[in-house]
Amino acid sequence: MESLVNVRRAEPYDREQLLDLWERSVRATHGFLTESDIIGLRPLVAIELASETIGWWVFEAHGAAIAFLGYANGTIEALFVDPDHQGRGAGTALVEHAQQLAGGPLSVDVNEQNDAALKFYEARGFVVIGRSPTDNAGRPFPLLHMKRIREDDR
Repeated sequence: MESLVNVRRAEPYDREQLLDLWERSVRATHGFLTESDIIGLRPLVAIELASETIGWWVFEAHGAAIAFLGYANGTIEALFVDPDHQGRGAGTALVEHAQQLAGGPLSVDVNEQNDAALKFYEARGFVVIGRSPTDNAGRPFPLLHMKRIREDDR
């Protein structure tokens, strides 16, 4: 019998569903992005979802993907939760999965304008360790660099 809740590696057949989930999540949580920003980012996200340099993980409930995580080298590269499932533990489960993969300190960059994400990560033990005035592509979306260091990681 299949588990009702499952974290698994993303497969190529997941990409379109994850791209749609990304867009729904961004529309619900990234109010600082314009419609043209979202339209412009969508093909870039599709390319990232096909990247093999990032490990993509899916949180499933009852066989449906409700959240996903991008992880590489001790860093959460992406975490998106379906807006209909926010606040129900999927994001926390994926952060804990990333923590297990990291086996030590875990980092994440958060858009400064995304207060909900900042609070989410702070509630899970991350602290701001730096700031960049633009995102990684040079767009005018400041990033907060956060790190989680647990006592047993020191």
